Amino acid sequence: MHYVGIFRCKIRFFLLQNRQGKTRLSKCTTNQTEAEKVRIESEVHRLVTSRDKKYTNFIEYNNYKLIYRRYAGLFFTIAVDVADNELSYLESIHLFVELLDSYFANVCELDIVFNFNKVYSILDEYMLAGEIEETSKREILDRVKFLEKLD
Repeated sequence: MHYVGIFRCKIRFFLLQNRQGKTRLSKCTTNQTEAEKVRIESEVHRLVTSRDKKYTNFIEYNNYKLIYRRYAGLFFTIAVDVADNELSYLESIHLFVELLDSYFANVCELDIVFNFNKVYSILDEYMLAGEIEETSKREILDRVKFLEKLD
């Protein structure tokens, strides 16, 4: 569990979007209607894709802070509380990309599209209810492979 001072850090939502704005993965830990989620996804996409590269990968958005990172044509975005540590969440995004890369052996967008259930399974082993549950890449991938054997 991540802590900053005495406050418990919580991920509000996690998005994976391509350059065209298609959401490939969406995990929300707050109660929102489907229309609100679509609006947020659209606004977040507009903010992160239009941002100049000379600026940081942190954007204040409503009551949250967006931390994003671009890998090839995909934008990975995490929304957290404004007081949370940005760098730890950049590392979290990078670890998730490493998990996908290890699982799919050089992941691409099509792997995510056609194996979205596996991607969600990896994400669920990594983050649960808005909190980082496990940071060991080997442990997460071993659990995902174990769960595949049960199917």
